[in-house]
Amino acid sequence: MRFISPKTDFAFKKIFGSNDSKDILISFLNALIYESNPVIQDLEIIDPYNPRDVVDLKDSYLDVKALLDNGSTVLIEMQVLNVAFFEKRVIYNLTKTYANQLKYGEGYSHLKPAIALTITDFPMFNQTQRFLTRFCLKEKQELFDYPDPEIELIFVELPKFTKTLDELDSLTDKWIYFIKEAPSLEVIPPTFRQLPELDKAMNIANQANLSVEELEKLRKQEMFLEDQRGFIIKAKQDGLAEGLEQGLEQGLEQGLEQGLEQGLARGRREGEIRAMLRLLERQFGSMSPEIINQIQNLSFEQLEHLGEDVLDFNSVEELSNWLEDNGMNR
Repeated sequence: MRFISPKTDFAFKKIFGSNDSKDILISFLNALIYESNPVIQDLEIIDPYNPRDVVDLKDSYLDVKALLDNGSTVLIEMQVLNVAFFEKRVIYNLTKTYANQLKYGEGYSHLKPAIALTITDFPMFNQTQRFLTRFCLKEKQELFDYPDPEIELIFVELPKFTKTLDELDSLTDKWIYFIKEAPSLEVIPPTFRQLPELDKAMNIANQANLSVEELEKLRKQEMFLEDQRGFIIKAKQDGLAEGLEQGLEQGLEQGLEQGLEQGLARGRREGEIRAMLRLLERQFGSMSPEIINQIQNLSFEQLEHLGEDVLDFNSVEELSNWLEDNGMNR
């Protein structure tokens, strides 16, 4: 047997986000949110996966949203690439989901808890080696909870999960192992077969059960994500190297510590500009001199914001609109 990786949009939503997968998602959420206790008995998948939907290869994050039987909303996100300002986006998506519960004229009493379950394919928190962490609103000194536990953030960092198949001792362990290691398995482990929902997820992930069209979608997504991962690493390396080289030259010419700091900052900005232009040319081909000039005039902070949004652009026109809205206000 060969199994597909749940880390692609197609596989993630097919396994966890279709109406036929409600039992799988219930088991998965009970394991990761409620420490394997059967708190969730039913849920509604919001905007469920449809195999006829066109897959957007530009997504580096994969999401499924569910309304639980206790009224809580859970936003499940699998983040593949470590992009700029990702931590802010998690907060933004969760608070937007929480606020959007209210219809016009409804009071705050209608609000129900919102939970962000975020799985990352990269380390996030240097302060701990735990692979599963939880955040909620607490008083800063005495650490008591906010009266209404309305907001909760749960993170699973896959690189920190190092247990082998023989070391899995909980349902939580098994689900995380499935997400991280499914492609490396050759058969469905006996301990997985004993759990109907996990066994069902493994069978959905079995390549033998996929059509030729589905396998082609999967192959294209995996290639896109790998290309983006490699290109982002290369762009950062090139930008840093060019920035340091130019910054040192400019700083040494001025001969002062202040000049060195200014030169480093300027050189780093110019290196980031070059890296950004290469990324955009790879994405859209050649661009007009006007757009290139606008990018070259961006501040370092504006370049960081552009780096956060760049993978969401579907055309040069969207890039141009972004520059008009954000790039010219210096």
